[in-house]
Amino acid sequence: MEKIKLLSLVVPAYKQEKTIVKDIENLNKILSSMQCKYEILVVVDGFLDKTYDILQDLTSKIKNLKVLFYEKNHGKGYAVRYGVSKAMGDVIGFIDAGMDIETSGIGILLDYMLLHDADIVIGSKLHPDSIVEYPMQRKILSWGYRAITQTLFGFSVRDTQVGLKLFRKKVIKEVFPLLAVKRFAFDVEILAVSYARGYRKIYEAPVKLTYNWGSTIANFTSVSFWNVIFSMLWDTAAVFYRLKILHYYDRK
Repeated sequence: MEKIKLLSLVVPAYKQEKTIVKDIENLNKILSSMQCKYEILVVVDGFLDKTYDILQDLTSKIKNLKVLFYEKNHGKGYAVRYGVSKAMGDVIGFIDAGMDIETSGIGILLDYMLLHDADIVIGSKLHPDSIVEYPMQRKILSWGYRAITQTLFGFSVRDTQVGLKLFRKKVIKEVFPLLAVKRFAFDVEILAVSYARGYRKIYEAPVKLTYNWGSTIANFTSVSFWNVIFSMLWDTAAVFYRLKILHYYDRK
């Protein structure tokens, strides 16, 4: 693969007024130390707090920052798709806001992209060099979900859910307009459709991840947690139905 000319990184932001400045400043610091040009596209997923106003002030300090927005919340999948549709890079990716994922991992993913001439590189908690601490219940759920996705879709990716992924531009242009999931199972849909359309050079790279114990998904006794699990399984089944039964993703 040729040297990367421009890296576009999309950051979906949902109610991030408390952390967004630190998040973007840290991200900009890491990207500015790399050997390629870059742009940061933050997508404000609904006007639910002051995230947009804070980001507007930040654009005067960070020239590589672009702020995209819409008034109503639509979910992570929608936000990422909206962001990548505006991206100009020859490598385009996304990273979750909140920065539970150490931003220095972006450089490692880029190295993998160049080394393997990859179509897609994803952060993975299960890479042997990853540094991650998360509870046994979460590990069991991850194992179960991995078994489901590998059985349904045939790819050998071990961890589909880390919110850090990079794609070659041709994958973005062909695959992302076909996607349907707006919220849950969005990451799985990307990988399943990409794999089905012939993009088999998918590599997992190590990440350093600090687990957010205050998140909804961390509370195993809450109704919200089990609602999320059900929604992920439902959306995953819907992706399988569209892919294998309807052949929805076969269209140009």
